[in-house]
Amino acid sequence: MMVKEKKIAVVIPCYNVSAHIADVLERMPQIVSRIYCIDDCSSDETLSIILRQRDKRITHLQHNFNLGVGGAMVTGYRQALIDGYDIILKIDGDGQMAPEIISQFVEPIIDGSCDYTKGNRFTKIQDIAGMPIIRIVGNLLLSFLSKLSTGYWSVFDPNNGFTAIRGATLSQIPLEKLHKRYFFESDLLFRLYLTQAVVKDVPMKAVYGDEKSHLHISKVIIPFLINHLKNLCKRLVYKYFLLDFGLASLQLLLGFPLLFFGIVFGWVRWSISVETGIAQSSGTVMVSALSIILGVQFLLAFLNYDIQSVPKRNT
Repeated sequence: MMVKEKKIAVVIPCYNVSAHIADVLERMPQIVSRIYCIDDCSSDETLSIILRQRDKRITHLQHNFNLGVGGAMVTGYRQALIDGYDIILKIDGDGQMAPEIISQFVEPIIDGSCDYTKGNRFTKIQDIAGMPIIRIVGNLLLSFLSKLSTGYWSVFDPNNGFTAIRGATLSQIPLEKLHKRYFFESDLLFRLYLTQAVVKDVPMKAVYGDEKSHLHISKVIIPFLINHLKNLCKRLVYKYFLLDFGLASLQLLLGFPLLFFGIVFGWVRWSISVETGIAQSSGTVMVSALSIILGVQFLLAFLNYDIQSVPKRNT
């Protein structure tokens, strides 16, 4: 099916983006039928600039309280589903994303190869070289945590806000449960995994200008770690114990207890040796070592199965 035969909408969460939002809206391609601008209680001229736009595709929705990027997206997603759009994109209003490449995010969904596309700024060395070092390091850490917690081992740059989703897939997501702040993109990936949606990265170039980021790494790193850990635990329980139980479930059940026992038992026996000056027997050492080795092997086998279980299209 051709792009023009699909109803495509864009949701733009807007919070204090008065310096860039007009340019973003003016560059929106014609394949987009509707543009939802969600003013998340901005304190600058964002709202008045949106209202001055003459593009009839623009629908303005306003929050009386700041709900965060996730809260703004939930508002836009709900309205787009009500209005019956087939594909719904997310673009930030700060000018870091090029609306001109929207078709690259839409085409894989239309041809049926995936249900959700997201940007990836880490595909070309020359593009990475232009990034602030703090963003590179932060993305490496967050990408690995996201792989663990979401189960999408083949995707990178999890907090990239340039995304597109099939309307039918979005309708399966409990929008009220999505994280309302900056963990939104990672939380959505976790929810997509539970529906077995196929996700694909789309290479893109990041644009860094005079925009001001509202994301402070020092303030979100601990909440991100906690939220990733929560989603990891929920994913493992849902997939390997509630929805299914197989060899991988047994590997997980055996791996962690054996590894934990081996480490704790070995540490306790070593502490006793240090205090008494009496060496432990070879059998005691073997109990600890064998438990650790078996635990690691079980967990590696489980990890291999989990990586191979990334949702994909059958070809």
